[in-house]
Amino acid sequence: MISSEIEQFEKYYTMLTEYMVTYSMQIVGAIFIVLIGLWIAQKLAKFVAALMTRHNVDITLTNFVSSVVKVLLIVMVIIIALGKIGISVTPFVAAIGAASLGAGLALQGMLSNYGAGLAIIATRPFVVGDTIEVKNVSGQVKTIELGYTILINEEKVEITIPNKHIVGEILHNSFSYSLVKGEIDIAYSACSDNAISLIEDVLKAHELVAQNPLSQVGIERFADSGVTISYRYWVPTTKIIETKLAINGGVYKAINNADIEIPFPQRIVTINKSDIES
Repeated sequence: MISSEIEQFEKYYTMLTEYMVTYSMQIVGAIFIVLIGLWIAQKLAKFVAALMTRHNVDITLTNFVSSVVKVLLIVMVIIIALGKIGISVTPFVAAIGAASLGAGLALQGMLSNYGAGLAIIATRPFVVGDTIEVKNVSGQVKTIELGYTILINEEKVEITIPNKHIVGEILHNSFSYSLVKGEIDIAYSACSDNAISLIEDVLKAHELVAQNPLSQVGIERFADSGVTISYRYWVPTTKIIETKLAINGGVYKAINNADIEIPFPQRIVTINKSDIES
């Protein structure tokens, strides 16, 4: 029992000794190749990142591309080093190919999101700070990642959208501003031009209302009880609620101080005397 184990050990030792004698220089060369390759991969990845940063490429895309360059170089170096010491790389390449196919099928949804993320970063249909609407979801863009995009809506709620649901869809981008609409009714006997002028003054006086594009004020429709004056203006997306409340309050105060009547629904009932007598 012991003698057979000794013979087996001697066999393996002899094989290892012969291998070391035969491939000693190749092993040294392979180690040298790996060390040099790792150094080159690190330097080249940093160079690519610096080059893309210098050209103002998105930071997410910069990190992704530099990481891919580094990984690809390391894989190439390992394959070269294995071939140097006499290990056939063909089975490894086949295994990597099969594993890549399986991983691709298993991670199809995730890869779709990553591909869409790269498309967003490369084409830049929107950037951080823009206000977008896609698939009836709107908000200000907080973060753009490879797999998803995060929006913040008016209620300060974070909305995470997978990037594959953004690319290829109809996208509304109002950039960093959002359109706010309001309206108020005035009596038919009141001067509409005076009311419009007062509302324009309120909008111009508020510091958060954008001057470009200009606000719009005018007659929206002729209602049953009065004339509806509509006003539209642009404000920073993060300030929609507070600005809308302030503007509505200012419009009401200006109309009220100018003694312009704000009507309310009325109904006139006519009673015939003959109907009463009968």
